[in-house]
Amino acid sequence: MKRVLAIILGGGAGSRLQPLTLTRAKPAVPLAGKYRLIDIPISNCINSGIHKIYALTQFNSQSLNRHLSLTYNLSVGFGGGFVEVLAAQQTPSSPSWFEGTADAVRQYRELFEAWDVDQVLILSGDQLYRMDYAAFVAAHRASGAALTVAALPVDASSAEGFGLMRTDATGTIREFSEKPKGEALRAMQVDTATLGLSPREAERRPFLASMGIYVFERDALFGLLADHPQATDFGQEIIPVALAEGRKLQSYVFDDYWADIGTIKAFYEANLALTDERPAFSLYNESAPIYTRSRYLPPSQVRSSRLQRSMLSEGCRLDRCVVERCVLGLRLRVEEGAVLEDSLLMGADAYESETERQRVRLQGGVPLGIGRGTRVKRAIIDKNVRIGSDVQLINKDRVQDADRSALGFTIRDGIIVIEKNTTLPDGTVI
Repeated sequence: MKRVLAIILGGGAGSRLQPLTLTRAKPAVPLAGKYRLIDIPISNCINSGIHKIYALTQFNSQSLNRHLSLTYNLSVGFGGGFVEVLAAQQTPSSPSWFEGTADAVRQYRELFEAWDVDQVLILSGDQLYRMDYAAFVAAHRASGAALTVAALPVDASSAEGFGLMRTDATGTIREFSEKPKGEALRAMQVDTATLGLSPREAERRPFLASMGIYVFERDALFGLLADHPQATDFGQEIIPVALAEGRKLQSYVFDDYWADIGTIKAFYEANLALTDERPAFSLYNESAPIYTRSRYLPPSQVRSSRLQRSMLSEGCRLDRCVVERCVLGLRLRVEEGAVLEDSLLMGADAYESETERQRVRLQGGVPLGIGRGTRVKRAIIDKNVRIGSDVQLINKDRVQDADRSALGFTIRDGIIVIEKNTTLPDGTVI
């Protein structure tokens, strides 16, 4: 895999994940209590032996850059590897920001072309999955294709939201259609014998959806970007153009857990699914771990509390509270009588000592964490939030969507999202 360069696309402004992306790039959004979204594709790369990794982003990249610089030093023990953030920049030859996935790669084309590699692996920064990219690249090389697209078998109800591939018996892509509907959708069904699934599963999921994960031959990638300067997106433009030019495109069927967590609802559900007794995506895989920043925090302390189906990160302090089906982030403080249900709480970036907490109270403020007697249900609590005593975050009016940023919260699909650094005084009801 030394002849492979990986490029992770950080996406745009992350509007579907707001307010979590108001102050951070989408790949920097915390995941599962202690990780960041960017840790998923980077860990897959490291576990696959790919150590030359760029991450492209253009919005709020400071926290992402800091996380990567403090986490991944691949120059030691990884043969001169690296993980580096490349932010969008205006230059005389490129006066605009990234206009799409292909345009993002094109704007740094000179840097990427300078690498003596055979293949370029294009990845997304907002997906949760575990893949052996070495096997993916090996299949691509064996096929002799200019481009191989990772393909997920999906059912008809999900297929409309994807770019779909129609392949022949060898997996060669014959047609590509971006989010087809009606008759155009039905025409994209694949011969079930080519999917490599059980007959029952092949019948249930007869469509091949693009995962937005690609392996390009180096020369094919840069040739396509140079020959079609107006093409800004891989799925909508580059792939159809490559097919029209008669290039060989191959599919690579991936039949395992995969979740696009680019929306608040998907992000919330993917996190809470990790608390299942047998989660579809397990963090406990010794052969393919998920890496992140080492913080050297103390063990969490739990005093006379009840925890069920929950994940507890390092450095937390829970005092006589109830936690049911929750993911608790780093350094979270939960005080006596609090009840947390079906929620993701991201914790804090720093501790408050007992002396500091007392001083905050004496000054009429609210200490970091969850106050006494507070109830939180079906919510996402971002970092460094201060929630007072006897607060009720329960969506009492059953609101589905509301923007209350001036008050420090948003509701998406019935999920309450408390923004980073927000303070909710004692007795607040949402």
